[in-house]
Amino acid sequence: MLTLTDNAVAVIRNLTEQPQVPEGAGLRIATDATQGALMLTLAAEPMEGDEVRDEAGARVFLETEAARILDDKSLDAAVDSNGAVQFAVGEQP
Repeated sequence: MLTLTDNAVAVIRNLTEQPQVPEGAGLRIATDATQGALMLTLAAEPMEGDEVRDEAGARVFLETEAARILDDKSLDAAVDSNGAVQFAVGEQP
């Protein structure tokens, strides 16, 4: 199962606690077949079939294929000096 670092939890909570973001929103991770990559977006709610992870108030919605790919991974996040968020996937410790 995908794990979240403390940094990822803090960043996701910060993103979803913004006033314009609906309550219960989360970070959705889905596969993008055209790009051969993962796509991360803020979502008001999970889509049908999504696996929902809630870690200390940080909600992540995993599309089925993304959940399979990330099953043994860890999600980390950082915010750069310009305020841009960067997510990274790595091996679980």
